[in-house]
Amino acid sequence: MSRLNRSMPAGSFLLLVLFIFILSSALAVSYSAHWNRQLLNELYAELSVRDKAQAEWGRLILEQSTWTAHNRIEVLATEQLKMHIPDPAAVRMVQP
Repeated sequence: MSRLNRSMPAGSFLLLVLFIFILSSALAVSYSAHWNRQLLNELYAELSVRDKAQAEWGRLILEQSTWTAHNRIEVLATEQLKMHIPDPAAVRMVQP
């Protein structure tokens, strides 16, 4: 009879295993939620960087179109380089 008093009751071991399983499951859910929040924050940060880069790209494209406008190039060629459109009589065609 002394042997039975020392051992755990029959269902105690099963309850202990279930308790450990439930505790570890709760910790895993908590860790998973925390990790998910971290990844979501990183995603929003990267989306913000992407949006800023796209806005900068748009500004650069607009600036490039301003600098390469035909009338600006023509004014620069005329004023700074003293270029002009030749008279049609001064143009000669060269045969290959």
